[in-house]
Amino acid sequence: MIKPNFIFFIAIISSTVFAQEDKHITLEADYFYGTILEHNPDIGHLITHHPEGFVLQYNIKTFGEKEWERRHNYPDWGFTFAFQNMKNPTLGELYGLYSHISWYFLNRNLRLTVSQGIAYATNPYDSETNFRNNAFGTSLLSATVLKINYHRPNIWKGFGLQSGISLFHYSNGNFKAPNTSTNTFALNLGLNYQLDTEFEPEYIPRSEREKFTEPIRFNLALRTGINESDVIGLGQHPFFVISVFADKRLSKSSSVILGSELFVSYFLKDLIEYRAIAFPEFDYSGDEDFKRVGLFVGYELRINKLAPFVNLGHYIYYPYDFEGRTYNRLGIKRYFGENEQLFGIISVKSHAAKAEAIEFGMGFRF
Repeated sequence: MIKPNFIFFIAIISSTVFAQEDKHITLEADYFYGTILEHNPDIGHLITHHPEGFVLQYNIKTFGEKEWERRHNYPDWGFTFAFQNMKNPTLGELYGLYSHISWYFLNRNLRLTVSQGIAYATNPYDSETNFRNNAFGTSLLSATVLKINYHRPNIWKGFGLQSGISLFHYSNGNFKAPNTSTNTFALNLGLNYQLDTEFEPEYIPRSEREKFTEPIRFNLALRTGINESDVIGLGQHPFFVISVFADKRLSKSSSVILGSELFVSYFLKDLIEYRAIAFPEFDYSGDEDFKRVGLFVGYELRINKLAPFVNLGHYIYYPYDFEGRTYNRLGIKRYFGENEQLFGIISVKSHAAKAEAIEFGMGFRF
């Protein structure tokens, strides 16, 4: 299910990327109040009141002991717990556990926090007892929180304030239907507390940037997983994606990507056969090819051995119309070894805001 996906995400951040011996800790608590955005008219009946909840964060500060910390302006990292009351008995409540990283801007007064993890929904879809919940088809969901806050630490005896806006996203990535998902836009206000105010190391200054060059490298990646169409009851099926692409590192922090990939999605095979029988007016034969081929471009951000990335693609072989020719992908890679030739991948492939699949993969960089 989804759970190993995000346990893996949390583990690689906490144990292999950001580990350091001397930790400087801050704690945070936020209250938020917001509204569920109607990104899809199918969830209109679920938007009845304003959701609210709280967010707790455990932050570890960085001071430039490692080169990537200086390069990214000394970010924080840590773990987040979030509770959200959806204020609708059909949706229930959500409990989330995340790993997060925070970047600072405007003389460290503005902070952007990205949190990714898993959430537990107390009242998911059930064909008999909760058929109106077409947002969450499973109890375990992938969860993302984005926060932009004005942040002031240590105003008085270690206590500080933060306030801003937040976006909470919950989805199972079409692992199981239904999966309309929810997005909550909220205002948040909270306190932060610095555990050790007497001793805080100085930020290690950034050295003059060295010129970085690297030739174009070629990559081969295989992704797989299980997903289901939006037609409830057609069942879950495996899929496979074979990607061949080139990347060019523009600096130590970023790369651009260009490639092609083959999609073999067996849920689409069943969907084609179903629609040919259920909707004869559309003149489907039922024998249309369920495979697709796409071309894509992308951008990759390097944070030590982690690399969040975004892809935008277009199908050049598209025998059956499913959610349009354009697709996008958000994900993260983890490179292994000194030469960083082997990498693992976790990603979500979508058509605009409509998720198709959560992908697990491995790749090799030549």
